[in-house]
Amino acid sequence: MTVFAASLLSPDLGLIVWIGLTFLILLILLRKFAWGPITSALSQREETIAESIAQAEKALSEAKQLQADNSKARREAEAQAQSVLREAREEAERLRSEEVDKTRDQIQQMQEAAQAEIAREKQSALDSLRTEVADLAVQAAEKILRENLDADRQKKIVSDFLSDLSNN
Repeated sequence: MTVFAASLLSPDLGLIVWIGLTFLILLILLRKFAWGPITSALSQREETIAESIAQAEKALSEAKQLQADNSKARREAEAQAQSVLREAREEAERLRSEEVDKTRDQIQQMQEAAQAEIAREKQSALDSLRTEVADLAVQAAEKILRENLDADRQKKIVSDFLSDLSNN
């Protein structure tokens, strides 16, 4: 066994050439069939990843721009809504003031009409009362003149007349 072990450790020029040639062929085959496809696949993968990163950055920048546009549009919409609300409040206040003024005018007109009606009714009642009093005085004078009576009898007639007045 020592002879066999010694032969393995001793360099043999033919074996070195064949091992070198086999290694060179292996390297050529690996380059053609393994390293070429592996490096091209890695290169393609690297390009795909770079494109994906570029697309992601582009999408991120578009999203940021959309977010900024949306934020601006939201602020503008809020400002417009505030303006519309302010205008609506002002219009409502103006309409309310107009209605209050109209109502005050109507109340004033109704009060004036009521006062005029009261004055007319009062004057009518006074005229009616004057007419009634005048008629009563005429009737009393007629009774007194018809009867030419003594003082006691006239007092009794006036007394009866006044009691008749209180009944009427």
